[in-house]
Amino acid sequence: MIAAVSLRGDMKVYMCVICGFLYEEEKGLPEQGIPPGTRWQDIPETWKCPDCGAGKDEFEMIEI
Repeated sequence: MIAAVSLRGDMKVYMCVICGFLYEEEKGLPEQGIPPGTRWQDIPETWKCPDCGAGKDEFEMIEI
């Protein structure tokens, strides 16, 4: 299940339920070619967690 929570404005944060890696839309992942502000839905379905290799379907909403 994928859900999201708003941090600033409508930017969201997603957490890998396998390893705890956080994807923050506001920050993106520039080292992987994902610029700041990239929405979760705009990341390819083939993208994998950089820490454990889990797929996007292993990410859930978190509240910070």
